[in-house]
Amino acid sequence: MAADRYRSTPGAKSTPYTRDQGIGWSEYRLDKRFEKVKADTELAGLFECEVGERLLARHFVFYDNEQPTQMSTSYVRWSDVAGTPVADPINEPWPGGTRAQLGSLGIRVTAITESFTVGMPTEVEAATLRIGGGVPVLRYTRRHIADTGRIVEVAHPIVRRGDTTIVDFRIELDD
Repeated sequence: MAADRYRSTPGAKSTPYTRDQGIGWSEYRLDKRFEKVKADTELAGLFECEVGERLLARHFVFYDNEQPTQMSTSYVRWSDVAGTPVADPINEPWPGGTRAQLGSLGIRVTAITESFTVGMPTEVEAATLRIGGGVPVLRYTRRHIADTGRIVEVAHPIVRRGDTTIVDFRIELDD
């Protein structure tokens, strides 16, 4: 997982996930389920919004050549996506990923934060990712932040198997 995976590649039929995995569009499969929910205390804190704000929860399982390698729930504000192609699961996977989706709505994402933890998988995580209970998982929370400073998407949690994931950061420094 390279730190620059969220940078856009104009016209490319890829997502940050396919770039992370080094796979082409034909090797990529995505199981998805969408539902409307209300922000609980935890999500309200992550979005910096009121408890009860309406959100669209997008549950995903990502496959690389039929092997499940990542699962996540991505939340977007219902007020941003209601009645748009972003709210329709038939449009997933979306080339360019979440940032491109939000851009199609006129929302300019200028920052993304990620916070990582590692732990043992839950029964659901182990079953979904087809791993044993003794294989650790990497869990992280991602937030897309618009140019206005407003948090427009929260993926919480994103779960990957820990024994096959490398997080690779490059930090450019001004001298």
